[in-house]
Amino acid sequence: MPKRMVATLWLLLIGLAAVATAGVLQARAQPDSIGFISIDCGLPGTANSVAEDTKLSYAPDAAFTVDTGSSQNISVEYVTPTLPRRYLNVRSFPDGDRNCYTLRSLVAGLKYLLRAEFLYGNYDGLSRPPIFDLYAGVNFWSRVNVSTPDEVKRVEAILVVRDDYVDVCLVNTGSGTPFISVLELRPLKSSLYPQANATQGLVPFGRVNFGQTNATDIVRYPDDPRDRVWLPWFDATIWDVMSTTSRVENLNNDRFEAPSKVMQTAIIPRNASAGNIKFVWDSKPQPGDPAPGYIAVMHFSELRRLSRNAVREFFIEVNGDVWVSSIGFRPDYLLSDASYSTAPMPAAARYTVNINATANSTLPPLINAIEVYSVISTTNVVTDSSDVSAITAIKAKYRVKKNWAGDPCGPKAFAWDGLSCSYALSSHSRITSVNISFSGLDGDISSSFANLKAVQYLDLSHNNLTGSIPDALSQLPSLTVLDLTNNQLSGSIPLGLLKRVQDGFLDLRYGSNLDICIDPESCKPPKRKSKLAIYIVVPVVLVVVIVLVIALLFLFLRRKKQGTTSRNNIVRPQNETAMRDDAPPPLPPGDVYTQSSLHLENRRFTYKELEMITNNFQHVLGRGGFGKVYNGFLEDGTQVAVKLRSQSSNQGVKEFLSEAQILTRIHHKNLVSMIGYCKDGQYMALVYEYMSEGILQEQIAGNGRNGKRLTWRQRLRIAVDSAQGLEYLHKGCNPPLIHRDVKATNILLNAKLEARIADFGLSKVFNHDDEAQMSMNTLVGTPGYVDPAYQATMQPTTKSDVYSFGVVLLELVAGRQAIISDPDPTSIIQWVRRRLARGNIEDVVDPRMRGEYDVNSVWKVADIALKCTAQAPVQRPTMTDVVVQLQECLELEEGHRARGDSRRGSFYTGSNNDLDLGYNAYAADSQSTDLSRASTAFEMEHKFGKVPEMDGGPVAR
Repeated sequence: MPKRMVATLWLLLIGLAAVATAGVLQARAQPDSIGFISIDCGLPGTANSVAEDTKLSYAPDAAFTVDTGSSQNISVEYVTPTLPRRYLNVRSFPDGDRNCYTLRSLVAGLKYLLRAEFLYGNYDGLSRPPIFDLYAGVNFWSRVNVSTPDEVKRVEAILVVRDDYVDVCLVNTGSGTPFISVLELRPLKSSLYPQANATQGLVPFGRVNFGQTNATDIVRYPDDPRDRVWLPWFDATIWDVMSTTSRVENLNNDRFEAPSKVMQTAIIPRNASAGNIKFVWDSKPQPGDPAPGYIAVMHFSELRRLSRNAVREFFIEVNGDVWVSSIGFRPDYLLSDASYSTAPMPAAARYTVNINATANSTLPPLINAIEVYSVISTTNVVTDSSDVSAITAIKAKYRVKKNWAGDPCGPKAFAWDGLSCSYALSSHSRITSVNISFSGLDGDISSSFANLKAVQYLDLSHNNLTGSIPDALSQLPSLTVLDLTNNQLSGSIPLGLLKRVQDGFLDLRYGSNLDICIDPESCKPPKRKSKLAIYIVVPVVLVVVIVLVIALLFLFLRRKKQGTTSRNNIVRPQNETAMRDDAPPPLPPGDVYTQSSLHLENRRFTYKELEMITNNFQHVLGRGGFGKVYNGFLEDGTQVAVKLRSQSSNQGVKEFLSEAQILTRIHHKNLVSMIGYCKDGQYMALVYEYMSEGILQEQIAGNGRNGKRLTWRQRLRIAVDSAQGLEYLHKGCNPPLIHRDVKATNILLNAKLEARIADFGLSKVFNHDDEAQMSMNTLVGTPGYVDPAYQATMQPTTKSDVYSFGVVLLELVAGRQAIISDPDPTSIIQWVRRRLARGNIEDVVDPRMRGEYDVNSVWKVADIALKCTAQAPVQRPTMTDVVVQLQECLELEEGHRARGDSRRGSFYTGSNNDLDLGYNAYAADSQSTDLSRASTAFEMEHKFGKVPEMDGGPVAR
C-alpha cells in the first residue's frame, strides 16, 4: 500500500476515534480538578482529545476565546502511528503582529509552569518553518526557532503569576507565520523553585533523567505530579547504570520534589579508576540576552545500602570552580536531595561540569538528574486590572475586530489599536485615550466606559450607537474630550456633563445625533389639543370611574367580612419560631415623629390594618434587630411580610426612616420590594413582598422551609442574583449606596429560589467626591462579615460590601457559617485558605452537594471569594467584576449539566503505552530514536578525546 494512502487511513482512524469520544470529552476553558489547563490548539469542534501518554484531556482552543488565526492540519507525510494526536493540528496566525491566548481562573501570586509546543509538519505546504517570539503576558519568554518540519519544539517557563489570568502571545518577527500546536499550564507549590519570583522567571534549558536506558521512556504526569518533562540520557560507553525499584522519598520541605521514577536511576563512571563524571553544555543566546547565565539544580540519591566501611563522597566543579560548597557531598539512601545555585552562574560560551570523588571516598560519584534554567525578567508591569476588565468588556459587547489581543498597553510596541496609555516604572499602566470611531459599534453606550478612570480622550464618533448618554460618563475624573458625533443617540445630555462643559473642563461633541437635546424640558414632545382626543378621553374616564366605584364597594364588603371572621388560609412556615405572640406594645413616646419627616409614595397602612393583615400578629416568620417579622395577607390575597418595630429594638426612627426612604427610591429584581409602611402614632412597620423560602443561611445549612438541600447550580444562581443586587446599589444608584450589613441572613429567597438583598436599615449613601464624609463613630455590621479595612478606619466603602459578599460566597461553597469552630473559632476565610493551599477543592466543598458540581466552576467561585476578601480594598474586584465572573461560573455549570458529565472535571490515568518523545523530531518512518542523539542540551566528554555533538539538545522548554 502506498505510504501516502497509509497516512491517510491513519488520519481517518484518528478522526473516527475523536468522533467516538465526542459525547463525553467536552471543551473546558478552566483548570481541571487538579488545576491543569491543557489546550489542543487548532482542534476543531467542541470535543476534547485525550493524550495517549498521560491520559490527560486536552480542550480545543475555541474554549479560550481565541477569535483570530485559523485551524490547520499537518501534512500527512509527517503523520506516524506513534505521533500523539495533539500534534495533528495547529493554529496559525497570519494576521496581526501579536495574537494571544488568555488562561483564566488562576490565583494571583502563585507559581505556575507554562509550556508551549510546536510541530510545523509543513501544515501550510510551504516547507519553510518559521521563527517568531513568545511572550508570557507583557514579558519576553523565548524565541521559537522551528528548524525542521518534523521537530517538536517545546518551550517552558516557571513564573509567578501577578493576576488571576496570564496571556500567552505569539509575536510575528517577519520570519514566517507564527503557529502553535499545544499549550499547557500546571500549578506549582509556591515553595518550589525559589529562584522564580515576582521579578524573574525560569526557562528550562534542559531537564535530564540520568541512567534511563530506554530512549522513549520520558517521565511526566502521572509519575511526576507537576507534569514536568524529564528526558532520558545515558551513554553506555562511559557510564554504568545504578537503579532500584524501591521508592525514593523527597526530603521535608524539598524545594524541587524530583519524582521517584526519575530518582530511581543514576549513572556512575564505567571506569571506576577515573573517579569522575563529566559533561558539558553550550550557551544559547536569546534576544536581549546574548550571554545568558544559567541556574542549575543537580539531584542525588544513594540507591544502594552501603556497608559500614563504604563511603560515597564527591564534590562538584563548574568551569574549574568549586560549585556551591567545597565540602564533600554524601547522598542519603533512598532520599532525594539536591545541590543548586541560587543565582545565575557567570556567563560563558560553554559550561563544563565535573563530579569528582573526594580522597575519603571508596566509591565513585553518581548523579540521578539535572535541571538547567536560564533567567528571564518579569519586571514589566501589566495594565491596571480595572482598565483591563473595562476594555475587555467593551471589546466583547461590541465585538471589536481590531487587533485587540493580550495586554491593552504593554509592551508599548503592541498596545491595542486606538488606545493610548500612560506608563510608570513602579505602577500599572493606565488607558488614557480610546479612539474606536468608525468601528461599527451598535447598541447603547456601555457602562464599562465609566470604569476607565484614567481616560482623558474618548472618541465614539461615526458609529451606530443608540439610547441615551449615560450620566456615569460625567464621573470620569480625567475626561477632557468626549466625541459622540454621527451616532443615533437620543434624550437629554446629563446635567453632570453639561456642568463640566460650562466649567471649561470638557469638550463635548454630539453633532449629527438628531434626537439629542440640551435639557430635559426641550426633550418633551409638544402638547397638542384635539377634539378627537376629547371624544376619546371622556368616555374612557367615565368607564374608569365606574370600575373604581364597583371595586371600592367590593373591597368594603370583603373587609367587613374579614373583620368578623378569622383567616383560615394562612400557611405555617416550617421554621416558624412561635405559634402566636401577643400584639407588640406601643413604642415609647420618645420615638414619636411627625408625618412630614417621611416622604413615601408607597401605600400607608394603619395599625388596625396591620392587625387585620396579620390576623392579629399570629404567625412569626422571624426576628431581627428591628423587631419581629409577621406573616400576612393583603385584601387581594397577596402574601406579605410585616416587620414591626418592637419596644426593645436598638434600631429607632433613624434606621426606620433610612430603610423606608431607600426602599422607595431603589427598584431592582434582586432587591426586596417594599409594598408599604405604617406610621400610626407610636407604631412603625414596613410591609415587604413575601419570600417563601426564607433566609439564605437556613437554606445553606439544609434547614430551609422546603427541607431540601441546595444544589450547586442553585447556589450559583443565588450568588449571581445577590451580586447583581449589590452591583445595582453600587453602580445603578446615584449616589451609590453601601449596604454595610451584607450577610447570608440578609439574603432572602422566593419560591423559585431567586435571591433578594434585604435589610437596608444600616445602608449609607456614598459620595465618591467626599469619602471623608463616610467616617462613622460606630462600627456596624456582623462579626465574620466586617471588612477589616472598615474596622480599622471606620470609613466604609463599596469594597466593604465586596468583602462581606466574598464571605457569603465561601458559605455557599463550603456550606459553613462565617465563623467556624475548628476547633477554636476561626474565620471561614482562613479555614478555606488553609485547605486550598493543599491544592484540593474537595476539602472545602459542602459534602451535602454529594460531588454533583463542575469542579472548574467551584474552583473559580472560591477564587473569586478569596479575591473579594483580600486585606487591601484596592486588591478586591468591583461588584461589576464579580457579576461577570459569577456568570461565567454559571455558564460552566450549565454546560456541565447539559453534557451530563458525571466525572465532574476528573481525568483518567493509565499506563504509558504510547509515550511522546517531546523535545525532538518524530521520524515519519521510524518508531525509535538513537539514544546517543536523544536531544539533550548536554554534551559528553571523556578521555578518549572526541566530544559527541548534541546540537543543542532539548531546546529551551
